[in-house]
Amino acid sequence: MKGGQWRRRLHEIIFEADTPAGKTFDILLILSILMSVSVVLLESVGPVRARHGRTLTSLEWFFTLLFSIEYLLRFLCVGRPLLYATSFYGVVDLLGILPTYLSLLLPGSQYLTVIRMLRVLRIFRVLKLVQYLREANTLIHALRASRRKITVFLFTVLTLVIIFGSLIYVIEGERNGFTSIPRSIYWAIVTLTTVGYGDISPVTGFGQALAALIMILGYAIIAVPTGIVTAELTGTVYKPVSTQACPNCSAEGHDVDARYCKYCGAPL
Repeated sequence: MKGGQWRRRLHEIIFEADTPAGKTFDILLILSILMSVSVVLLESVGPVRARHGRTLTSLEWFFTLLFSIEYLLRFLCVGRPLLYATSFYGVVDLLGILPTYLSLLLPGSQYLTVIRMLRVLRIFRVLKLVQYLREANTLIHALRASRRKITVFLFTVLTLVIIFGSLIYVIEGERNGFTSIPRSIYWAIVTLTTVGYGDISPVTGFGQALAALIMILGYAIIAVPTGIVTAELTGTVYKPVSTQACPNCSAEGHDVDARYCKYCGAPL
């Protein structure tokens, strides 16, 4: 098999779900991901780790090596590996194998491999749930379109919690648990988001009045980002998308009638 042919065949198996081989590969991959995450979850249980620690560690390394080989194969079969490496799935694939290797230097970091669950998102492509891909693309488009408004909103919230934190520090002082402005800002964030841990709380009348004001303001503020994203969603035009991945940059989400990749221009 010539160089170009084996790369196209490998891309068809690894990235596509339209063929029996590609669908089988993705199903086996998803099952492996689920099993590897189950191993990590079991390893975190003390009694199970005490009895089967070596077996679970061996299984984790087996899955890590398996996913490492798969990650390298993905690099080999795309025309522009850097675009794949910096894509959402490329980053997730890398993060799915790094924690196990990092555990050699930082014991315990292997538990971060549960991020592999994000890779199960490929099940939408495998099962031909194209409508879910369309909805996901719509949500991503709405979030991108509202990022500037959300940024302004977050900056406003940051300004408010700094002001409220400084006020409560002046009102309550160190004798009531507000030992510093940063700790007071932490209290303001907890109160504004209506989480209310209760580890520190105001005891003076002025402090409680300020807390009540922040709580009421918190309910109003929570609704702001929801409204921003909702407005973008209602203005989004639905377009059907296919499950085909670009053989050059591995990008997905193309129109069903697309002949070229809308991200890198390569033929589909």
